[in-house]
Amino acid sequence: MKLVGRVLATAVGLWVAAELIDGITFDTDRSVLSLAIIALIVGLLNATVRPLLALLSLPLVVLTLGLFLLIVNAVTLSIAFAVSERFDLGLTSDGFGATLLAAVVVSVVGWLVNGLFGTRR
Repeated sequence: MKLVGRVLATAVGLWVAAELIDGITFDTDRSVLSLAIIALIVGLLNATVRPLLALLSLPLVVLTLGLFLLIVNAVTLSIAFAVSERFDLGLTSDGFGATLLAAVVVSVVGWLVNGLFGTRR
């Protein structure tokens, strides 16, 4: 049940990011299932690629007092955008700046949704 909650929180975060940020677009002709698949992809990337990137960038993370993790999150999300574009899932980004803002929005919305509905780790 926690997995479903996390996927839903990520899907809501991606939808909010697409609504708030000009450079992030979600094709409205797509279904909610498409957004859930993208949220699953983000979850898989967060479980596999993100820890590796965080470990490799550990000196920069320490030097910037953790702020570099925002860049790591944005890189992970940009990989998800690339997969979404490759498989025509409907979520696209215009550039790294928009992806960085989207990473912040997805994190904040996910934190809020998980806090409200109790799907924390």
